[in-house]
Amino acid sequence: MNYVVTKPHRSEYPNPIRLNKGDSFVIGEKDQGPEGWDDWFFCTAPGQAGGWVPLQVIERLADGTGRALEDYTARELDVDIGEMLIGFRTLNGWVWCERLSRDEAGWVPLRNLEADGG
Repeated sequence: MNYVVTKPHRSEYPNPIRLNKGDSFVIGEKDQGPEGWDDWFFCTAPGQAGGWVPLQVIERLADGTGRALEDYTARELDVDIGEMLIGFRTLNGWVWCERLSRDEAGWVPLRNLEADGG
């Protein structure tokens, strides 16, 4: 789906967590912020800064850790009003988007986007 950015977004995480399918990691706190982004967990993996991981890519293990069900990166895309994006996947209030003007991709809050019918 095509989107136009209606509100700018800047990432607060310059070094996003990256997981490969099968990687183990520690599952931390669930997001409880006022934004209402359900089912995101702050996770840590060896040698990386922590980052937010959606429940859909987490296999919960008995010892409280998790295993990645698929390749995943928490990379967020910095965007400005009026930019055109292609959205590929929506999870828990965020959309994995690719910028039309450059070869860049990352997560953008859905509330910052409007579907573009053109």
